[in-house]
Amino acid sequence: MSPVGTPSAESRTHAAEIDDRGTGPAAILDVHDLTVAYQDRPVLWDFDLVVERPSLVGIVGPNGAGKSTMVKACLGLVPRASGEVTFFGRPLAKMRRRVGYVPQRESVDWDFPVTAFDTVLMGTYGELGWFRRPGRPQRERARECLDRVGMSEFASRQIGQLSGGQQQRVFLARALAQQADLYFMDEPMAGVDAATEQVVFDLLRSLRDEGRTVLVVHHDLRTVPDYFDDVVLLNTRLVASGPVGTTFTAENLRRAYGGRLDLLEIAADAVEAGERSR
Repeated sequence: MSPVGTPSAESRTHAAEIDDRGTGPAAILDVHDLTVAYQDRPVLWDFDLVVERPSLVGIVGPNGAGKSTMVKACLGLVPRASGEVTFFGRPLAKMRRRVGYVPQRESVDWDFPVTAFDTVLMGTYGELGWFRRPGRPQRERARECLDRVGMSEFASRQIGQLSGGQQQRVFLARALAQQADLYFMDEPMAGVDAATEQVVFDLLRSLRDEGRTVLVVHHDLRTVPDYFDDVVLLNTRLVASGPVGTTFTAENLRRAYGGRLDLLEIAADAVEAGERSR
């Protein structure tokens, strides 16, 4: 994915970092030749992606296209058959504190006996090491992050007692507490109400404006032109990636979704709406 523009002076310092080879500024995310197979069946094949500037990036494709698998493979949560992934020019093991992850809600044990506040506080653990307990700065940050997503009044509520939208807000607050520079979010809008969806994307825009990068697995084609700077169209292989204005086109969507006429009609409407707004 080529940069749409040059990072501003206010952007975070990663733009000036040098990669491990010393050849120049490191990409925020560099994925090369990533392949993942389940029981010898490829679900992601020869995937390449480079993100070079702070941006909101939508990961879009049909069900079973490998979107969540791509995210998990980048983060080492599923094994790779091949490929290399670097973050700010270095392997994940050296950059883990700078990379945040919000999983799908279905993958979380909501019966775990922990409150919303304690869940958010977990986002600070990476900076503390094995033997330090969160102190006043971390606890204040957790409270601020809960407030930022409108969940302060639920701080003492067990997470399983929250609604789906409230649970998603708590996990977003946990990611905020980590203070990462790059976030992966796996369908953060799935099953949430309209108010929570607006909160989520207002938050994502603010992260982008602060110089951070957010990659979002997303399923609603109608909102892609409004929500994202860049888009990655994926169907086992990379179909196309780049700025929404030049990549989210009827032809690329046809290549990604095949003959799904219902989805293509939705996508055509979204493309037309995006063109009118530009």
